Amino acid sequence: MSRPLHNVPLWTSAEAAAATGGQAPEPWSATGVSIDSRSVEAGDLFVALAGPNHDGHDFVQAAFERAAAAAMVSRPPEAQPEGAPLLLVVDTYDGLRTLAACARERSTAHVVAITGSVGKTGTKELLAGALAGCGPTLASAGNLNNHIGAPLSLARLPQSAAYGVFELGMNHAGEIAPLSRLVRPHTALITTIAPAHTEAFPSLDAVADAKAEIFEGLEPGGTAVLNRDNTYFERLATAACTAGAGSIVSFGESADADARLLAWHPAASGGIVTATIDGDEIDYEIAFSGRHWALNSVAVLACVQAAGASVKQAALSLRTVAPVAGRGVRHCLPVQGGAYELIDESYNASPAAVRAAIATLAETTPSTSGGRRIAVLGDMLELGDEGPRWHAELADDLEAAAIDLVFTAGPLMAHLHRALDAARRGAHAPESESLTDILRAEIRAGDVVLVKGSLGSRMGPIVRRLVADASAARRP
Repeated sequence: MSRPLHNVPLWTSAEAAAATGGQAPEPWSATGVSIDSRSVEAGDLFVALAGPNHDGHDFVQAAFERAAAAAMVSRPPEAQPEGAPLLLVVDTYDGLRTLAACARERSTAHVVAITGSVGKTGTKELLAGALAGCGPTLASAGNLNNHIGAPLSLARLPQSAAYGVFELGMNHAGEIAPLSRLVRPHTALITTIAPAHTEAFPSLDAVADAKAEIFEGLEPGGTAVLNRDNTYFERLATAACTAGAGSIVSFGESADADARLLAWHPAASGGIVTATIDGDEIDYEIAFSGRHWALNSVAVLACVQAAGASVKQAALSLRTVAPVAGRGVRHCLPVQGGAYELIDESYNASPAAVRAAIATLAETTPSTSGGRRIAVLGDMLELGDEGPRWHAELADDLEAAAIDLVFTAGPLMAHLHRALDAARRGAHAPESESLTDILRAEIRAGDVVLVKGSLGSRMGPIVRRLVADASAARRP
């Protein structure tokens, strides 16, 4: 879903030159676009971006060694043979953006853009999987959602795509608007507004307004899909209408929601959702765990309907979409006396996301009667002066969810560690690396272990080491 079909031309040299105003001395055709020589696939157009630490022009040869079809450059690379397949442009970043704009201009796909304080990437994956069951779909790979990732994703949009799904992110006000004007969505989804990456904003109102910039690129008469349960619903709906949205579609558990979550039934892997989409009741399965993902799946089906695709067909496809690493993947790992379950939520964290993960942990049943629910939490970053308070207040959520044991890492999580009652308080470490050995000694058969934290708190290595230990233990 994230890349065009191999062997199907995405860009010819003539098309790319016309789009960028560049020059292609030799003819070539590319089946993909890449900005990283390490991940170039055969047939890609490699775009040599110049950044603060690295210059892509230094890696053109590496890209060709990986069978790149051509390279977009602002100067001929050294030691390249005469006749090398190049696209010469004035500036490669501008070239990438104009290539993206041309891809959007020539496309007949229904384009959906997604933003929000939490759940963007997982919801994007769910929507891409749902629409893929209805027609050829291109979606942003991973979390390519910034000033480089969004145009890169759009430049990969093939003319044959029926649907395009693009994630748009930001750290500061004013960043989403130019991305949205580039992507020009027919449908714009905001998952929710909640405290996350707030240190650059004076208030949560300002965060909501920054997310509402997604409507600035909305095609005339387009659809805004908004969370009816969120306190910012009316503010966002007003912004959408002001920007020219033709319709507002709401989702949530509220009786007023157009797409409404009626019930969520957890299962061993994911669960069953009952929802109404524009008055029609539907039951379907998802492989994501937690009520918050059931709600996001309802938002996905609201977008599917806005795109004119089959809601029933899309709902059937949802069960095939698996969580990605760091965002809910579950591992069953051996331990003395049996096995334990590891829930990998290590990619990112905010107060709302951690609370949702705690709720998911609470509804996960240990495999044995003596199994415990254990939370391993790293710092939630970029919360500004309110960070200590947000961390300490998680103690109430952990107690209400009856989580048995809580391990913490990082200076901010020290505030939670002190706020926990003694029976629930596990070890605290100044950094995540120190927790792995402690966890190894603590985990026992039947336990369910949740690992979550912001990317910068480095909780991911804990997961990788535990999984690697389990793989080593399985070897004869």
